[in-house]
Amino acid sequence: MPNVTPKNPIPELTIVVPTFNERDNIRPLVDLLERALPKITWEVVFVDDDSPDGTAREVRALAREKMNVRLIQRIGRRGLAGACIEGILSSVAPLVAVMDADLQHDETKLAEMFALMQDDPELDLVIGSRNVAGGSAGTGLSALRKTGSDLATALARRVLKITASDPMSGFFMVRRGSFNAVVLGLQQQGFKILADMLSASKGQWKVAEVPYTFRKRQHGQSKMDSAVTLEFLSLLAVRMTGGLVSIRFILFMLVGLSGLVVHLAFLRLFLTFVPTEFIVAQTGAVVIAMTSNFFLNNMLTYKDRALSGWRFFRGLFSFYGVCSVGAVANIGVASAIYAVLPYWAFAGFCGALVGALWNFVASALVTWKA
Repeated sequence: MPNVTPKNPIPELTIVVPTFNERDNIRPLVDLLERALPKITWEVVFVDDDSPDGTAREVRALAREKMNVRLIQRIGRRGLAGACIEGILSSVAPLVAVMDADLQHDETKLAEMFALMQDDPELDLVIGSRNVAGGSAGTGLSALRKTGSDLATALARRVLKITASDPMSGFFMVRRGSFNAVVLGLQQQGFKILADMLSASKGQWKVAEVPYTFRKRQHGQSKMDSAVTLEFLSLLAVRMTGGLVSIRFILFMLVGLSGLVVHLAFLRLFLTFVPTEFIVAQTGAVVIAMTSNFFLNNMLTYKDRALSGWRFFRGLFSFYGVCSVGAVANIGVASAIYAVLPYWAFAGFCGALVGALWNFVASALVTWKA
């Protein structure tokens, strides 16, 4: 009789766990899930952004031992929202949960969330909330991060008209059919996919919240930084415009504004030394602002495609190259305006604006192409 390879049972629940440098948390998390979900057929999908600490290697080793552990390793792209979207789309289960790998989310709440979804077929989403009765931020957040989280929650609820108490939560369970209905409108860049989903649902989803206490991280380091704040504010702007612009475009424009400050500052500095040579001063200011924009865009706007090593320098020179047309337009427009209206700030602003619009299109196509 031929050997038949046993097939994995179709999961009732998929748990998506985005990871970056979380190697030491992989096995403890799976152990906790096994204890928390004894009566549910589940799988866990780790979506790893090519962690340098060997997270993907650890998941592969565990997957050889356990049939319900899967890995998606992403190369050349990063971001929690995009990782969650890819993980959810990879599932065949009717229900999908998202949680962090850092052991701060209470895995014992998954069974309660699952039961709520099973009991009410009309329920689209269950949120693990720190802000309802019985929930708490516990010791998982510093005082500064707690204040920032509270401000972000209040801002998201007001600007996006969200009624859920904790739209900043990274711990939730969604019905796959409901997710499919909004996925095309979600932003893949950023960290706050729950707020984006709630906004994209336009208040049509039935939502429940389950209280939990946010625990202290056991291993590794938090991924929260200033870039996350900028991405969140950009997400609010995206939603306020009805999704007409992307987070990346808004970040690029914010970097462009910083470049404008750099540009005008150096233009004024150069004009103090060569007051009669506006073209020379404008050219020098353009080069410095362009370099500043490249560094910031590489760290913020395109951090999911950030260039490093020799690719960083190749990217810098390609940025110079593809923006050369914008620089010529910048200098030409500014010089033409200055010849008619000799106001250096106004002329410099108009030139920089033309250059910034060109730079966004050109750099996306060449310097940081996917």
